[in-house]
Amino acid sequence: MTAQPITSPRPAADGAGEALLSVRDLTVTFGRGRKAFRAVDGVDFDVYPGQTVGLVGESGCGKSVTSLAIMGLLPGRGNTVGGRVTFAGEDLLSMPADQLRDRRGRDVAMIFQDPLSSLNPVVPLGVQVAEVIERHKGRNRSDAQQEAAAMLKKVGIPDPDRRLKEYPHQLSGGMRQRALIAMALACEPRLLIADEPTTALDVTIQAQILALLKELVSESGTALIMITHDLGVVAGLCDEVNVLYAGRIVERAQRHDLFATPRHPYTGGLLASIPRLHEERGRRLTPVPGSVSDNIPWEQGCAFAPRCANAVDVCRQQTPTLVPDRDAVGDDRLLRCHNPLTANPVDDTPTVEEDAR
Repeated sequence: MTAQPITSPRPAADGAGEALLSVRDLTVTFGRGRKAFRAVDGVDFDVYPGQTVGLVGESGCGKSVTSLAIMGLLPGRGNTVGGRVTFAGEDLLSMPADQLRDRRGRDVAMIFQDPLSSLNPVVPLGVQVAEVIERHKGRNRSDAQQEAAAMLKKVGIPDPDRRLKEYPHQLSGGMRQRALIAMALACEPRLLIADEPTTALDVTIQAQILALLKELVSESGTALIMITHDLGVVAGLCDEVNVLYAGRIVERAQRHDLFATPRHPYTGGLLASIPRLHEERGRRLTPVPGSVSDNIPWEQGCAFAPRCANAVDVCRQQTPTLVPDRDAVGDDRLLRCHNPLTANPVDDTPTVEEDAR
């Protein structure tokens, strides 16, 4: 049985004490029997109104599967989802399908990683954006088209009336991503999940999209879950960060604490692999050795042990639990590690945040 992580309530940005989204012991298992694979393994976290929470890790660590499970978008067959996902006091996992469809788009919205595959290629953009407004706001087609044009303008798409008549392939990658953001925010959801929304974009457009998200979330008070493998994105956007590895959270901390004193060797490895502007030109980066597939089962020890320079014998013999880190700077910090990194602050880590701007 997976050990229950200890969670610590965080004050909401608007002063409310109740979590908007509460995820408890979330598990997602693909397949059955001996071939079963647990992609998400006992994940716990809270998101408060107005808060931006990051889910960080390499590809294959369970970030996107976690978001799809929260949204109820995993295939109906071939997987098993367990635990509780409570949104505004209601469990999304046990909610009837028709009620969950009403929630999606209206109260909880998602921006997907690939806008070209997320948009219907044979339907004009205006119809797709207006459809969300018609479905959840009850507007007629004419009013919905006007609101759609206003949303496209709000997210920075020029000449929105003309763009509404165009098809997704006629737009640039940045415009398609902005269109997805417009669709997600059209009904003013209380929670927005962004699944690596800048992965396929160039650096300049990435910065524009992140600035847009930060501005829109700040204006509306919407809570945001940012899923990314890019710690530069986290540095400029998130309030609290959850680092995932092999389906489990291995470290949780406030953004500044995490960058100043990474405690889990995996977090330290991710930070060490980021180039910094102030460092000597030509200096080699220090990547995390191996790949995500180089794991041992969590039931046998720490899954990261085969890749970890800090691993000791107990790491391969005993499963670490997520517990408060008493030695680190910052309150309510959680860590899953037998032999963590030193708690001494790193002098140059604030420059990571500068590089993300």
